[in-house]
Amino acid sequence: MTNEFGVLREQDVDADPLAQFQRWFAGAAGTIPFAEAAALATADADARPSVRMVLIKGWDERGFVFYSNHDSRKGKELSANAHAALLFHWQPLGRQVRLEGPVERVEEAESDRYFESRTRASQLGAVESAQSRTIDSRDELDQRVRQLQNSLEGQPVLRPTWWGGYRLQPLSYEFWLHQEDRLHDRIRYLREESGWRVERLQP
Repeated sequence: MTNEFGVLREQDVDADPLAQFQRWFAGAAGTIPFAEAAALATADADARPSVRMVLIKGWDERGFVFYSNHDSRKGKELSANAHAALLFHWQPLGRQVRLEGPVERVEEAESDRYFESRTRASQLGAVESAQSRTIDSRDELDQRVRQLQNSLEGQPVLRPTWWGGYRLQPLSYEFWLHQEDRLHDRIRYLREESGWRVERLQP
């Protein structure tokens, strides 16, 4: 059976999973809005999981970076259990990429640079929103942001100490390609001392 998405074979992929990710992301970024969006799964100290969408703001050989309030649910879970998983799902291309590994906070200077690059509205929101905690109404949140905006008129918005970046350092990657007969292609990379081991998983 011919598959519109092609096939994914071991001999076709790059020996470096980051290079393979870059190749697939380049194809997704040209056709899919917010191709950098990924599902982030974390778990608390009792191994109870939670998942949400985040925007991945950068990646290199050190890992994949996203930003959040450290006191949010995800931040507290990462403090208790510094391991997580990411899933990129590019449905129009029939592709998924899964990553798993430990998570660490990025350096303060890196968080500062990213915070300074955000729009002023996003900066104000990050400062005023006590992420993941309850509030009585949307009107209350909007009023608090307006008050902060007025109080900081003509001044820069500084990154709060409780907000910053996290970096997931992949120990494994999985590249998944859809097949109409449900015999999907799954190629996994596992980090070893000598480099990356590439193997095929059954669907």
